Amino acid sequence: MLERKKTSDREPSGEAVATMDKKNVSMNDVAIAAGVSLKTVSRVINEPDSVRESTRDKVHSAMEALGFRTNFAARSLKLGRYGCIGVVLFHLSGGAVDMIDGIADAAEERGFALTMIKKRAGEKMTLADAAHRMSQLPVDGMIFNLRQMVDDFDAFEAPKDLKTVIITPMEHPTCSTVSDDQEGGARMACEYFLNHGHKSVYFVSGKKESLSSQCRMKGWRAALEARGIEPPEPLQGDWNADSGYAAGLVLADKPDCTAVLAANDCMANGVMMALRDKGLGVPDDVSVIGFDDELYKTIPNSILTSVKFRHRELGIRALNEVVAGLEAPSSRSRTLVSGVLVERASVRDLRA
Repeated sequence: MLERKKTSDREPSGEAVATMDKKNVSMNDVAIAAGVSLKTVSRVINEPDSVRESTRDKVHSAMEALGFRTNFAARSLKLGRYGCIGVVLFHLSGGAVDMIDGIADAAEERGFALTMIKKRAGEKMTLADAAHRMSQLPVDGMIFNLRQMVDDFDAFEAPKDLKTVIITPMEHPTCSTVSDDQEGGARMACEYFLNHGHKSVYFVSGKKESLSSQCRMKGWRAALEARGIEPPEPLQGDWNADSGYAAGLVLADKPDCTAVLAANDCMANGVMMALRDKGLGVPDDVSVIGFDDELYKTIPNSILTSVKFRHRELGIRALNEVVAGLEAPSSRSRTLVSGVLVERASVRDLRA
């Protein structure tokens, strides 16, 4: 039974149907065209994971050829679900397009539709606000894309009938979370410097309120301390190239600075420009690593080594976690998606 009242005044009835021009196309028509049983077509629609991929492909091809469209309202009556996942976009930062693409592809693969809400610029929306808005819509679960802290993060409790997954670097006390391994990525980059003979690593952070920046700084600090190295004072940035340039001017005057880890590629590029303007070469005098692997898209032949995160995989994992939670809504998990270091030519090997 559905625990929440449908918002539509229309009561769905009958099996899933669709239209092709003016003619109704039934599941029986699809079964005949695909050469399978009516029961198999029903399973492809309602329980796709229980059907072999080759059979699913054959049924989907027949559906497309006939113009068959699933009636989600009818299916919700049969399954006790709406067949829809709600996505709340608190922040549209770098990688969001790939993340949404992953969510959409995974939803289609699992037979779910999506409903999206985007926080408006300047709007102060809490997790409770987002959950309330989504609970008024016909959704079975929710995904929140959260890159900055909100006031009710620790106190928030999701509605018991809505499996909720938060995409955030922070662990939540009651909700499942999925995130890029921000700390692990920073440790990996820092250890790369140290393994290439550098004695310490300076860090240029993003905005103070950014959860990603906080986690990347934490990973940088942990990597140095694990080697018995006192972390130098980090330099404050704001994600933009100008702040990286300002940090680079400061670092150029530090004789012990041979390695710089910037919290994103944009600031890393600013650091490199400042170093060059001060007569220092990259990587001959100072080595630099960034995050997000975005610079190559706008600067030809970029030499910047960067930590790349798999944002599309992040979206896939989040959607699959919601769907899995529909069977066990009280379960809580923590999923980290590891990054990779894309090696180019911005790090000098100082080993003898």
